[in-house]
Amino acid sequence: MRNLLSFSALVLSMITFSTIDRAMAAENQIRLDGSSTVFPISEAIAEEFGAANPKIRVTVGTSGTGGGFKKFIAGEIDIANASRQIQESEAKDAAAKKVDYIELPVATDGLAVVVHPSNKFVNQLTRDQLKKIWEPGSKVQLWSDLDPSFPKEKIALFGPGPDSGTFDYFTEAVMGKARQSRSDYTASEDDNVLIKGIAGSKFAIGYFGHGYYMANKSRVKAVNIDWGKGAFEPTDENIANGKYGLSRPLFIYVSVASTKRVEVESFVNFYLKNVSSMAHQTGYLPLTADAMKAAVDRFSKKTTGKSQATKS
Repeated sequence: MRNLLSFSALVLSMITFSTIDRAMAAENQIRLDGSSTVFPISEAIAEEFGAANPKIRVTVGTSGTGGGFKKFIAGEIDIANASRQIQESEAKDAAAKKVDYIELPVATDGLAVVVHPSNKFVNQLTRDQLKKIWEPGSKVQLWSDLDPSFPKEKIALFGPGPDSGTFDYFTEAVMGKARQSRSDYTASEDDNVLIKGIAGSKFAIGYFGHGYYMANKSRVKAVNIDWGKGAFEPTDENIANGKYGLSRPLFIYVSVASTKRVEVESFVNFYLKNVSSMAHQTGYLPLTADAMKAAVDRFSKKTTGKSQATKS
């Protein structure tokens, strides 16, 4: 009986220590998920932070902006990466779950419309042509359907899936209403999948974040876009001044509850301190000095809700 009691005590002790170990591991982990567009910035910052804080594990996922918000509202992650602002329905779900958040603009990004690098017949497109390609019920199946001078070859379409903030932004900018798009295309929340698809199909066209284009310029060719005032290529300057027509702010959403953990507080401060330099390194545009200061002040005061930078 004594041996049995001793064995039971040992098992109980092992279970207790295992529970403590798991709790400690969870406390030393910071979880981010969401936009694949914001991923390169967050991943680069996570690596720098991890090098300086080896006992803290930072994980960064890419389930898309919508997917990230779902996990964020469910309390599964500490920070949501987002390539668009939180939607009203998502904000209501967060309020219902009593999830308070701090919205922080961190960089500026443009979208890039790209084709296969061997494509010689498409150098520029108008917004109207983009709409004809991507609108719901589009009759454009061959390149010649868009322009008789183009070859009679089937267009291979690649673009972000419906959980992507890039999908929301592109459809609203081109169609005039978010989430209005044809569905017969290869969709993925992973921009690397899109790049691989376009690079592997001679008559492909697609769109994704400008940062991914800059990192893969040798594999795809950018298309200049004409929004009615001439065709412009997706350079940093044309994105910053709005001439390219497809630019948007990028965000992180921080759980107020998570900021009560010192490692999360430290990570976000580190993020805001280093994001401008990381934006350049990963192909994005940093915020202006005033906008960056506003974000830092917003986090230090734990100001929740919509940020001033995005209010209409």
